[in-house]
Amino acid sequence: MDFDAVLLLSFGGPEGPEQVMPFLENVTRGRGIPRERLAAVAEHYLHFGGVSPINGINRDLIAQLRTELGDRGVELPIYFGNRNWEPYVEDTVAAMRDNGIGRAVVFTTSAWGGYSSCTQYVEDIARARATAGGDAPELVKLRQYFDHPLLVEMFTEAIGAAAQTVPDDARLVFTAHSIPSAARSRCGPDLYSRQVGYASRLVAAAAGYDDYDQVWQSRSGPPQVPWLEPDIADHLATLAEAGTKAVIVCPIGFVADHIEVVWDLDHELRQQAQELGIAFARAATPNADPRFARLAVDLVDELRSGRDPARMPGSDAPPLQGFSVNGTVCTPDCG
Repeated sequence: MDFDAVLLLSFGGPEGPEQVMPFLENVTRGRGIPRERLAAVAEHYLHFGGVSPINGINRDLIAQLRTELGDRGVELPIYFGNRNWEPYVEDTVAAMRDNGIGRAVVFTTSAWGGYSSCTQYVEDIARARATAGGDAPELVKLRQYFDHPLLVEMFTEAIGAAAQTVPDDARLVFTAHSIPSAARSRCGPDLYSRQVGYASRLVAAAAGYDDYDQVWQSRSGPPQVPWLEPDIADHLATLAEAGTKAVIVCPIGFVADHIEVVWDLDHELRQQAQELGIAFARAATPNADPRFARLAVDLVDELRSGRDPARMPGSDAPPLQGFSVNGTVCTPDCG
């Protein structure tokens, strides 16, 4: 397949205090979240001046993508669109249409399967094309990449760097965004949790850890609705009771520093660890690492050349899904 452009599709985030509440209203529209709950979450963003790190990171990643494409002798325009804040993907796809783009490849800032991690981006593509009308470009979403060798390499090195700041006996804990238990098999049996668990196992082995924990974080909604557990804060308390004196937290479920990383982990969890007398280190996410851009362009090249997907060798690998064209789901389980 040949392409006229690349579209980086992401979640979006506010870039000023006045944008925080409108952004959160976009994220939670139709879910009946009380205003007071939104106000509480808004304080997380306002702690950082009302600016989420994610848009800036994505702009840096686009610069890395441009460099990587150039190094391979490929000249393609790169567009940027978000689900929940400017630049909105609907506006971006309309601009692509006006610029004469016929077919674009779409790289999403999520490595995983499941509704929020994959299918919702497919819905974004379908909505944006419908808004753009009959002359909308063909949009080809790239596959999931939870076990790509470069992703494993980046997290492995990040753990090694974090380990230099805490005692040698630090407990390694992988964390990913929790989801409602009712959604755990929406795109295949336990697909998301199996992928996260598999990636954690690959990274732990590469980093030289035989023993580790894999937990969840950042749940929301009413407490009577079950989500994937254990929660990382509860788990940290359990580790403290067992005598653990140091932890390395690897946010395996995040490819960039979302607010769930810089607030939930770097602020709240670090503070909890300090109160419990536990030394704390957080492994870096890929963010705009040049290797992350290389990963994205490798996925494009897989389509251009028809190569097999690059995956780390391992047993019991979960299904690799996510490739779709023009907002069609890749499996009936996601319909």
